[in-house]
Amino acid sequence: MKITVDIECTPEEARAFLGMPNVGPLNEMIVAEMTRRAKDNLDTLADPERLVKQWVEMSGKGFDAFQGLLAATMSATGAANKKK
Repeated sequence: MKITVDIECTPEEARAFLGMPNVGPLNEMIVAEMTRRAKDNLDTLADPERLVKQWVEMSGKGFDAFQGLLAATMSATGAANKKK
């Protein structure tokens, strides 16, 4: 026996029916904040020295985060292998 049910509804209606939150206002807030930050940093693009300095700072933080991720992964793998 095969039963097929077709439901026509908007994404908002499906989200409400399934009890999922409406993230539209949150999305609008995040986009507005990102736009504000981009506008605030437009002067950085005109100054190559500041731009490169920002890139170097971010790459260092990113590298540190990557090292932390690798260390955590190796620790978890080592612990799993010891249990075997």
